[in-house]
Amino acid sequence: MTLTVAGAPVLALFLASVRVVAWLALVPPFSTRDVPAMAKVVIAIGLSFTVAPGLAGERLPRTTPEVLMAVVGQAVVGLGLGFVTMLLISALAAAGSLIDLFGGFSLAAAWDPLALNSNSVFGRFHQMVAIVLLLASGGHLIMIGGLLSTFDYLPLTGLPPLGNWSDVLTTAFSMFFTIAVQIALPMVAVLFIADLTLALMTKVAPQLQALTVMFPAKIGLTLLVVGLSFPVLPGATERLVALANEAMAAMAGA
Repeated sequence: MTLTVAGAPVLALFLASVRVVAWLALVPPFSTRDVPAMAKVVIAIGLSFTVAPGLAGERLPRTTPEVLMAVVGQAVVGLGLGFVTMLLISALAAAGSLIDLFGGFSLAAAWDPLALNSNSVFGRFHQMVAIVLLLASGGHLIMIGGLLSTFDYLPLTGLPPLGNWSDVLTTAFSMFFTIAVQIALPMVAVLFIADLTLALMTKVAPQLQALTVMFPAKIGLTLLVVGLSFPVLPGATERLVALANEAMAAMAGA
């Protein structure tokens, strides 16, 4: 008995898996250490099965150099799409870092074993909230759908056109800072006013010793304003997911 395997679907599946694996390596929640590397590979292969039959009919590389060039191209595409998606989703964590900076919690930075970097208290907290909101709202599935739709525009052969990627990345960076400041600005303003008030108290009535109560007061005020900001986070997460899909579509030339 002889078993034969069609080469075109297998090659399309392999190249599509390279793009998906590169994307999963950067995008939360898949990029965290909670998801093992083998699980990312299995998820990538499973997602690639949905697009491989349609891609098998397209022009595919035939020689070894063409295959290697196609692998490099798919890795570049996956990393580029994953980076811009990760950048936008990280806006919530950046907002938390701003709150830490003005609330005095940046002094309590700790090692984050999942992201393998040093992270502040509310920066890590907002990152976890963003992941929970993504999973609860199905935002991760929407982003995966946006990734799979890029196969309709970006071929599997060679390197993609990188002409408009710089504009997309510039816009993504600007949106990252804008959204992070918009989320954190009300809380930062409240904490700044609290600092200003305590500074005036030390000048007007030094005997009150405002410095002894400044840090506990700022901690309590920070916890209060962060709690009041919770209703804003689901809408912000939904907006970030939409922006990530728009950025991936723009990079794919849609």
